[in-house]
Amino acid sequence: MSFVKKTTHLTAALATACLMSAAASAADVTIRLGHLNPEGAFESHSGAMTTIFKSLVESASGGEIEVKLFPNGQLGKDNEVIQQVRDGIVESTISSSGGIAQHFPPVGVFDIPFAFPNIAVANRVIDQRSDFGKKFSGALSAKTGLKVLGMIDSGGFFAISNSKRPIKTVDDMKGLRIRTMTLPTHQTTIGSLGGKPTPLPWAEVYTALQTGVADGQMNPIPVIAFAKFDEVQKYLSITNHVITPYIWTMNQKFYDGLKPGHRSIVDWASEVATEAGRGVSRVIEASDKGLPKLGKKMKINAIAPAELKKFAAMSQPAVRKLIDEKLGAEGTDMLNAMLDAIKKAQ
Repeated sequence: MSFVKKTTHLTAALATACLMSAAASAADVTIRLGHLNPEGAFESHSGAMTTIFKSLVESASGGEIEVKLFPNGQLGKDNEVIQQVRDGIVESTISSSGGIAQHFPPVGVFDIPFAFPNIAVANRVIDQRSDFGKKFSGALSAKTGLKVLGMIDSGGFFAISNSKRPIKTVDDMKGLRIRTMTLPTHQTTIGSLGGKPTPLPWAEVYTALQTGVADGQMNPIPVIAFAKFDEVQKYLSITNHVITPYIWTMNQKFYDGLKPGHRSIVDWASEVATEAGRGVSRVIEASDKGLPKLGKKMKINAIAPAELKKFAAMSQPAVRKLIDEKLGAEGTDMLNAMLDAIKKAQ
């Protein structure tokens, strides 16, 4: 090839690279989106949600919107990132109920033990498009200035793991130090069953279980799996006692400031991404990334229905009383609306 041809090809390549670089930097809008969990689309529901949201938004906007992802708690603790979103420092986050509770305490109504009979009913209620979801989202937005883009379960029903013994009856809970989120409702649930609630930040849980600061913890199966708690816990009891939401929010002023076309893209992309997150959670639960994986190292047991009724009889009144006392009329109204929604969804 002649020098002229080589130069021509090089010039064309450089021109193409420059055009690609210009296109990549031509985004009119940047959305910084944080969450606590692993980034892989098949590792966590929020990993799936953010991966899909980024792909859909960037392609549908023709590169006018850039989505920057910050998984694994890179931006800080849950409640801290929510505050960053409220302050407009970060545009969006997907948060646990533990983080949301510090900004909007009525999220505690989801913590009534044994309220949801199955995951299908939970999906119908824990949804920003449901009647209850609209009521909850509206109240949250009015209090915090956050736009709710999605509501999803935190990975399924909670199970309890520990290093001491299998939990088959209420008596087996006595004296167990169970790590909870810093939620009074979760602490009351464990305390009402005879356990010792041990509230700890997420970042400290693995070490606490490893060193014996806590005997056990409670979380959905996908969370227990990706957190590798099977390395430091021997027993896993399928209690299905509570299911909590993860809530996807965006700074309301930022959302309102988007062009109508961009708002439309954000709306439908977040809806699609949320539905995908639900599916990924179910896949993780049932696949070798979830319960089968945990079963290789942990002793797993289900609790008989008759015993679960005893768990419910001991824990429900205590948590109901706490909500009435601590959350006042607003919390009681929200709780009753959720319980009505559960009845209608069955």
